[in-house]
Amino acid sequence: MKKLFLLFAGVLLLTACSNNSQQKDGNTAKVYFTKEISPEALVKIYKALGIEAEGRVAVKISTGEKDNNNYLPPTLFRDLVDAVHGTIVECNTAYGGSRSTNELHWQTIHEHGFDSIFAVDIMDEEGVMRIPIRDHKWIKYDIVGSHLDRYDFMINLAHFKGHNIGGFGGVLKNQSIGVAAAPGKAYIHSAGVTQKPVREAWRFLDNQDGFLECMAATAQGVSDYFEGKIVYISVINNLSIDCDCDAFPAPARLHDMGIMASLDPVALDRACVDMIVNHKCAGDEDNKPLIHRMDSLNATHLLDYAEKLGMGTQKYEIIDIDK
Repeated sequence: MKKLFLLFAGVLLLTACSNNSQQKDGNTAKVYFTKEISPEALVKIYKALGIEAEGRVAVKISTGEKDNNNYLPPTLFRDLVDAVHGTIVECNTAYGGSRSTNELHWQTIHEHGFDSIFAVDIMDEEGVMRIPIRDHKWIKYDIVGSHLDRYDFMINLAHFKGHNIGGFGGVLKNQSIGVAAAPGKAYIHSAGVTQKPVREAWRFLDNQDGFLECMAATAQGVSDYFEGKIVYISVINNLSIDCDCDAFPAPARLHDMGIMASLDPVALDRACVDMIVNHKCAGDEDNKPLIHRMDSLNATHLLDYAEKLGMGTQKYEIIDIDK
């Protein structure tokens, strides 16, 4: 039974390391890149990873707040979801807004066009469950939707952009806060102080590094739950300093950059951050606001801590699949 995986933690760790080694040369992870942002490019970069999704496949995305237009549109990843016979998965939010209840979230899903194309699952619609984590510095477990148990494999499909609390949102955020149920989101954001959503949780946001470390710990917990059967893809577009969870995000100040993918989530998030920092702006572009957002919130501590936990490496090699 899948839930017995904790009894075999040592075996799973070896399995995860074995899977990652397929994409690494020594301690360097392979990160694939294409400038093209299209349905065809998403399928191409997924296939470049060399791992075939099997069994019941969850495709974790963000459905975006009602008035936010920066979320990844369903038409972009329709071909990918069809190719793996996947189900779009999400969880309710902990901060109010248009995705805070099942009813509101389904309305947003419908208005954004997801349910007309895909099978969609709000994983905490029928309750929550706890899954183990290895790092207990701040929290004891991860609280996820009970429907997570329906799936054997996950495609973590993130929209890389800024975030008003985490500094940036990439695959690690998508796998931690994104997979957590509403009380789990509060538990992570408050670094273990409370599981009560909305106003209660936001009273305890003064432990920034604790919050980032909880994101790393819970992202690792989800990876362990799937026994390493996760692939990671980030679409780097609509580069606002704000997240898709913000109903009225600041305008994007950078042009769309492309898609990256890896079997190593730490390397992938680091490669996306580096792309922003090292970008040579042209015309009306300006990367300074997003860099400031990340620096002001100590965002890359998430990568340092995830690397410390053994989730991956910040050393990577870019493989341009356009060449």
